[in-house]
Amino acid sequence: MHVEDKVGTIGLVLHPRKPVADSIAAILAAAGDHPVRVVARERDRERLPDAVGTVADDAFVADVDGLIALGGDGTILGAMRLVVDRPVPILGVNHGNLGFLAEVSPPELPAALARLAAGDFTIERHAGLEASADGQALATGFGFNDVVLARAVRTGAVSVDLAVNDVRYGYYKADAVVVATPTGSTAYNYAAGGPVLSPSSDAVVVTPVAPMAGISRAVVLGAGDRVSLTVAPDSAPIAVDVDGTAAATLGPGDRITTTLRRAAAEIVRFSAAEHASRSRVKLSLLDLPLRPDQLLELIPPAVRQRAHDALTSGDTER
Repeated sequence: MHVEDKVGTIGLVLHPRKPVADSIAAILAAAGDHPVRVVARERDRERLPDAVGTVADDAFVADVDGLIALGGDGTILGAMRLVVDRPVPILGVNHGNLGFLAEVSPPELPAALARLAAGDFTIERHAGLEASADGQALATGFGFNDVVLARAVRTGAVSVDLAVNDVRYGYYKADAVVVATPTGSTAYNYAAGGPVLSPSSDAVVVTPVAPMAGISRAVVLGAGDRVSLTVAPDSAPIAVDVDGTAAATLGPGDRITTTLRRAAAEIVRFSAAEHASRSRVKLSLLDLPLRPDQLLELIPPAVRQRAHDALTSGDTER
């Protein structure tokens, strides 16, 4: 993605609704100083200025050398899935809410693009879950957050048998069962009481949501483990979501299998430490218990100093 090396192609992946015109303008301004062309998918043509070229959806992936995802975590995850069979560097620009994956906010984009052009960045690799149902590909068969088996109807419970590497270990009876990556461990898995996995860990976690019987705790498994969940005869119909996208509906006897693929996506990072610090702040908003002094550490030094100066000067109105 170093734009001085060759005439490269940067692809834009847009949030379907949020206004991103200012970020696109910043990207075009930066690209004008380098041998780079900026393209997007044909589906986004009406939201793009004339300076952005469009490529047929089925040719987009093969055409790009890197992606810039403009949106929240969902948009970035979509970009990651888009190039899973041909990973290229992805820069996430947070036009969403919490934005665990994005390091750059829209006001920071021009400076980030300058560093990108200078090659002043690193690559953070993410693992993903490859999922299949009875050997058949799902409508969405790859997820970087989680694969969720939930009730497709209001009544009844999800009842599935767990097997790891074809060895049966027990069963779940719950409102849902979540299979999550380290990236996704801070999402539904965490909300259901599962552990937060380090991004550097090669692991998956299987967590029941509101368990009623069977296995009642989260189970952490290795990257090489093949996790199979077979629908029991007493189960309610099951809806399978992959990264929040509907993928399949399962009934008794159906089986879904997930395996972890290492280094399935490449995310651009400018400062791993700063990104980790921001993630700690976001996790604290999700009720990760931190003492007041630990929360204070997460406030940028310049902001802390301004607050201190205002208090010591007696000016409390600022």
